[in-house]
Amino acid sequence: MADVLVPRPAATVLVVREVPRLEVLMLKRNLNSDFVGGAYVFPGGRLEEADVRLGDWVLGPSDQEASARLGLDRGGLAYYAAALRETFEEAGLLFVVARDGSALELGEAREELVVWREALNAGASSMTEMLRAYDWRLDARAMEYLAHWVTPVGPPRRYDTRFFVVPAPPDQLAVHDDAEVVETRWMVPAEALAAEAAGDFEMIFPTIRTLQEIAGFASLGELVAFAASRSPRRRAPRMLQRDGDVVIELDEDD
Repeated sequence: MADVLVPRPAATVLVVREVPRLEVLMLKRNLNSDFVGGAYVFPGGRLEEADVRLGDWVLGPSDQEASARLGLDRGGLAYYAAALRETFEEAGLLFVVARDGSALELGEAREELVVWREALNAGASSMTEMLRAYDWRLDARAMEYLAHWVTPVGPPRRYDTRFFVVPAPPDQLAVHDDAEVVETRWMVPAEALAAEAAGDFEMIFPTIRTLQEIAGFASLGELVAFAASRSPRRRAPRMLQRDGDVVIELDEDD
């Protein structure tokens, strides 16, 4: 019997805005990706060793507070840092503030940030180096923990992923990196679900379930308050063969 892959720690984030309806940022993964190629997902990815050190540059919960929120003994802040780092790398949205927590005008730095982003995606630099160069801090103060999903046994890669939600940064334009992700779309959750049901919008099970859970919220404030009030439980779907079809099953399903 083949060894069961141990899920890799990962973080993803629902970047949401109200214009005036609630919309969430969706990214289409490159068809050549070895994990859910062609599917629409939220920004995110696996944790890297550097994300632990990046936590020192995060303004928001302490590692102790973040770990308690995620049900971990330690290392929780790295998930927050990884989610914000991935959002910049994949979608170009940067959640940063001055060292004292005050808001920033990116101004002339915008053109430089294009170069930084290319260097980060090429592995030629790091988010910590970029933050140090400007004396900025990643801003996780508005991030809320929303869900916890584990990839089922079967796919070639497995992830133990923490889902967050955060309001979109003002005056920034989301632009895909044209490598890992090839399309950027802001979607009303109900419309994304309808497109998926019609076969026009490929999504994986945790993405669908997450959109179903947030589709009923009328405002950004309601969604953020909901996330702040809940204690997400670990959900680990199972892939089963039933009557010749592959089905996905959760413990709460009948």
